[in-house]
Amino acid sequence: MLYTEIENTIKTFDFKQISEERKSVLQPLVDFIQSKVNIRQEIRLNLICTHNSRRSHLSQVWAQTAAAYYNIKNVSCYSGGTEATALFPMVAETLQYSGFKVKAISEGKNPVYSIKFSANELPVIGFSKTYDDDFNPESEFAAIMTCSQADGGCPFIAGAEKRIPVTFEDPKVSDGTPQQKQIYQERSLQIGTEMFYVFSKIKQ
Repeated sequence: MLYTEIENTIKTFDFKQISEERKSVLQPLVDFIQSKVNIRQEIRLNLICTHNSRRSHLSQVWAQTAAAYYNIKNVSCYSGGTEATALFPMVAETLQYSGFKVKAISEGKNPVYSIKFSANELPVIGFSKTYDDDFNPESEFAAIMTCSQADGGCPFIAGAEKRIPVTFEDPKVSDGTPQQKQIYQERSLQIGTEMFYVFSKIKQ
């Protein structure tokens, strides 16, 4: 059972808004997850962006939530960057706006957040790290490239079983503008819709 506020956000997701071109971008991720489900193997997704500060976190949280919503078992979602910075505070605020319970469990330059989508499920632990950090899997994972910069600049991800580019526009362009909250919300909802679309296609 997800939090009611998140359920209400999910009701706004419209898969018809996803273009056929975009669905073809998402299909390799559907195929990877389905192949693991078919043989009852662990599904590890490492969502990667340059700074592990915005899109990769949003993707990690929404993918883990989608797996729980569609009751796809043995899914572990991680995130990382080509460098570590900090989870951008607007990301935490945006997730709270969609109904997630977000709590800072450490302060400092790179704070650690507990991000809960359900009262009885483990939280997603959100903080900035490199994709090969000890916190993340060493092997048998799919590397999901969520930004074109990381996709282009990082042609080889050690330990990745598969590399899948699913890139999103950076909401950072709106930082410090009156549109910031709206742009972050739009990007979060796009990522949420697409991750839910992916998991909705999985046959058990």
